Amino acid sequence: MLTGKQKRFLRSEAHHLNPIFQVGKGGVNENMIKQISDALEARELLKVSVLQNCEEDKDSVANSLVKGTGAELVQVIGNTIVLYKESKENKQLRLPN
Repeated sequence: MLTGKQKRFLRSEAHHLNPIFQVGKGGVNENMIKQISDALEARELLKVSVLQNCEEDKDSVANSLVKGTGAELVQVIGNTIVLYKESKENKQLRLPN
C-alpha cells in the first residue's frame, strides 16, 4: 500500500509522462491487461487515458486495471489514470519512506 508521501512523489514523477494506453469503446480486456502489465514491468509508472467513447466510468476502468495488473492506483485525474507497480527486473524509481 502506498503512503501519501509516496503517492505525491509518484504523481510528480508521472506529471511529464504521456498516456501510452487508451481505453475506448471496448473497455478493459485481457489483452490490454497483459500489455499494461508488461509495460509496468518495463517502466513501473504509466498513464492510461480513458476515451470519451468508453462505456465504463473512469473509476471502474481504474479498478479493473488495478485488479488485473496488480498495480497500485496513484491517481485518477480528469480522464487519465496513473498506475505504479514495482518492477522485478528493472527497478528505476526509489520511493520515499
